[in-house]
Amino acid sequence: MISVAPADVRNRQADLIATAQREPVVITSRGAGRRAVVVSPEFCDRALQALEDQADIRAAAAARQETERIYHEDLAAEVGH
Repeated sequence: MISVAPADVRNRQADLIATAQREPVVITSRGAGRRAVVVSPEFCDRALQALEDQADIRAAAAARQETERIYHEDLAAEVGH
């Protein structure tokens, strides 16, 4: 992962976008630390999918803890079948 100052982003935009295809590029500023991270679209897609998967895993775990029974007929009526 490389770090650059905001002024360098303007001067090296094409190079930084190319670098972001291989590794995250951190944009930093004095006093504020990390301001942004530039990543490839593929990295972003994988990260979002991983977050969605984790949310699904947590929801499934919570559903397994429920003790209320849902009957097939009730569910079918609720979804319109």
